[in-house]
Amino acid sequence: MTGEGGDPGGEAPFRLLRPAGEAAGPLVFASPHSGRFYPKAAGFDPDLSDLSLRSAEDALVDRLIEAAPDRGIPVLLATHGRAWLDLNRAPDDLDPTLIHDLPTDREGGPRARSGYGVVPRLTGDGRPLYRERLGLAAVTRRIETTHAPYHAALDSLMEQTRARHGVAVLIDWHSMPGPRASPPAKRPVAGFPQIVLGDRHGGACATALTRRVAALLRGEGLRVALNQPYAGGWTTERWGRPDDGFHALQIEMSRALYLDEAGMRPGTGWARCQGIINRLIDSMAREARDLVP
Repeated sequence: MTGEGGDPGGEAPFRLLRPAGEAAGPLVFASPHSGRFYPKAAGFDPDLSDLSLRSAEDALVDRLIEAAPDRGIPVLLATHGRAWLDLNRAPDDLDPTLIHDLPTDREGGPRARSGYGVVPRLTGDGRPLYRERLGLAAVTRRIETTHAPYHAALDSLMEQTRARHGVAVLIDWHSMPGPRASPPAKRPVAGFPQIVLGDRHGGACATALTRRVAALLRGEGLRVALNQPYAGGWTTERWGRPDDGFHALQIEMSRALYLDEAGMRPGTGWARCQGIINRLIDSMAREARDLVP
């Protein structure tokens, strides 16, 4: 199934991969930042390199989790690149530096002011995306045609899953820059986490779920951190409501595990990382219902 209603470029805002039969359990997977479509209507600075434009993208994460529907898990995938619109931000997180006619009572928070609101002003590597500021009408249309339908589809998946299984468990998949792409740090490369699990410091999902995923990944020899530096974004916050039967866990994977970042293509670790993710998916598919109340 493919989402209806695209932006001016004509591309649907999401792809929904469903299992062949009924979903086998309470899991829902989503990848909001692995889209690779950048509409010409965006008006990006033409001097930006393709690599810089895509630098905030969770490149190829959609391919890493593509086995999930065969395990009975639906997968919601963004189609548009993160530079066009960030699906892990609130729709009202608007940047007054980017939008020339934004009323002061509609200005977003610190992330938007730093250049990374729902419609970003900067690339992932810190370069300006635009030569000129945008109008509120264009930004609003972008939100209405990309952000709204993606989250409507996620809402439907989560509600349907809870109705069927009594609980719904969202796994929101992301990637993070490898240590060599990070600013100089006091600790050596070996000290950087390879996986960061974000559960809003224990508030977004059952503790047993976070602990089990961490144990499985550490059992694969990976360095796993909890909530530092990523505790979970807007989607995790929105759906992390265990008292209502909704659990959410954000998984951030270092791109150094699987990606050739210079070419945005599978790197030397691709096969190993793919195997780890497939084993994790298998385990979660078997155990998820027993890990949440």
